[in-house]
Amino acid sequence: MRRHMMSTQSETREFQAETRQLLDLMVHSVYSDKDSFLRELISNASDALDKLRLESLVDKDLDVDTSDLHITLEPSSNDSAERTLTIRDNGIGMSRDEVVELIGTLARSGTAELRAKLAQASDSAATEELIGQFGIGFYSTFMVADKVTLVTRKAGEQTGTRWESTGDGTYTITDVDDAPQGTSVTLTLKPADTENHLYDYTDQTKLRALVKRYSDFIAWPIRMDVEKTTTTPAENDGDEPVTTTTTETETINSMKALWSRSRDEVSDEEYKEFYRHVAHAWDDPLEIITLKAEGTFEYQALLFIPSQAPFDLFMRERTGGVQLYVKRVFIMDDCDELMPEYLRFVKGVVDAADLSLNVSREILQQDRQIRAIRRRLTKKVISTVDEMRAARPDDYRTFWDNFGRVFKEGLVNDADNRDALLKASAFETSHAADELTSLADYVGRMSDAQKSIYYLTGESRQQIENSPHMEAFRAKGIEVLFLHDPVDEMWVSSGVEFDGKPFRSIAKGEVDLDELDGDASTSDESTDARNAEFEELLTWLGEALDADISEARLSHRLTESAACLVGDTYSMSPQLERLYRASGQELPKTKRALELNADHPLVVGLNAAFKADTDHSRLTPTAKLIYGMALIAEGGELDDPADFARLLTGTLTASVAPAGGSD
Repeated sequence: MRRHMMSTQSETREFQAETRQLLDLMVHSVYSDKDSFLRELISNASDALDKLRLESLVDKDLDVDTSDLHITLEPSSNDSAERTLTIRDNGIGMSRDEVVELIGTLARSGTAELRAKLAQASDSAATEELIGQFGIGFYSTFMVADKVTLVTRKAGEQTGTRWESTGDGTYTITDVDDAPQGTSVTLTLKPADTENHLYDYTDQTKLRALVKRYSDFIAWPIRMDVEKTTTTPAENDGDEPVTTTTTETETINSMKALWSRSRDEVSDEEYKEFYRHVAHAWDDPLEIITLKAEGTFEYQALLFIPSQAPFDLFMRERTGGVQLYVKRVFIMDDCDELMPEYLRFVKGVVDAADLSLNVSREILQQDRQIRAIRRRLTKKVISTVDEMRAARPDDYRTFWDNFGRVFKEGLVNDADNRDALLKASAFETSHAADELTSLADYVGRMSDAQKSIYYLTGESRQQIENSPHMEAFRAKGIEVLFLHDPVDEMWVSSGVEFDGKPFRSIAKGEVDLDELDGDASTSDESTDARNAEFEELLTWLGEALDADISEARLSHRLTESAACLVGDTYSMSPQLERLYRASGQELPKTKRALELNADHPLVVGLNAAFKADTDHSRLTPTAKLIYGMALIAEGGELDDPADFARLLTGTLTASVAPAGGSD
């Protein structure tokens, strides 16, 4: 970042490249709901007030006045030289470094992904979703302002900071000696243009309506000086009435905590706006969950399941989830102790009645009440997801596409709720191409003879569907779960069961499907005869491919392919091995069995060639090619692709050589 020094206290800086692109996006107003800039600024001010009150409780030496914490809206008057709107708070404030970090730059992961998605966004609605998804609400001010000026002083510090930008790619930052504690954001407004949804944000009626719509529930008073005109009737006949104009400071929000009100008292629109405030999101919630507990532990909870996954869902440093309040006093932003990691997508508020205001994260980890609340909230969220699955399949599909990978982490980490999680989960299967299937539905379609829930893991549905392991199952109409999320490798191999039925990989162990459909076409005698016919070839293949396979055997699972690789019942799958290696863990190579399709022309021909000549070395390249093809068919990676290509080239060259040609 280049700096142009103006003095020791003032300098002009250039925004990061990705920030400049976002500013350009905002300046040119790519979406219609420009009113929402006010919600973003009021939410930021509310957070600053929350943090100051909390800091004053924690740090007794902090010299601050918290007796009248509030937010003020200050629109310019009609006779002002320029139209401005200031949003002011007396909250925690920011230091100079924090201003640069939080506002001057986008010092966050994911900006490259954001830029790519913005470039692909086809319309304003898609762009608006992305802006909310990546948490960059402050920049929305440039939709309505030609210039943004921020003045702030952090509580406990003597010097303040002024930040100013016109959205042209640079900003100026200056030290200020007389800044009041807190933060003010002054917008020098663009001319009103109602056709493009750009309104007059100095109009008190408009501001009052926006606060009512977006921020009525904010826990702090939002104040505005309001002019009131009163007319006094004339005392004597013939005199003019006396008109008096006075200015009064009004609180224009109700400050009613939504979580303390019953569900039927709150409109869906109010819930949506509160969700956007608490989650710093711009989408609508997919589900609203209210909970009230009385008795030994008293608390109220208002939780939301988003309709859209945030960009940082899988990042270590992600944005907050559930906020903790005590008697409506904000305590902390992202209370990990209230929600397990696999429900980190849940947003909302928990207000506990009996905790200390001076509670810390370390105390919370040991608190019996917090653990009880966590258990109750976890069960409630899981049961809500299950109800959604049963009653609202379209909403559930949205949930699963966004959060299914995270939700399934609980199958690994939360043994107490594993049965409920399995019941609430759904999976792609071979039963239908575009539908999700619950395990209860899968079990309901099983034949009486089937004792296990069959599954196959892989990188994608397409890879799994095309796997040789699927051939016999597809031919016999036996349903298979398609598990292609990385977390599936972890939970499905942990010994979990559903409805008393174990999960069984179709890529592990020996399998004979004839017993499942009553097909007795393959008798023990014919099987023994076929094994005897191929016995010598199988023994030789086991020796020739000893570095790669544990054994060679005939297969009951193949109907079309020549060969496939099969692990032991309790062995690690190739996908899981790759996950461990990708994380830096070295693992010994796992050998698997090579299964051959005795009816395939290639295998029949190989057996005939093996018996016709005592010199079997010329068949070694064919054996290696069969192993390599089996590995590729399941989506595996060759240890030596160049050697495989050389062998394949030699085989293809021989196939097109003139008959009777020289060796």
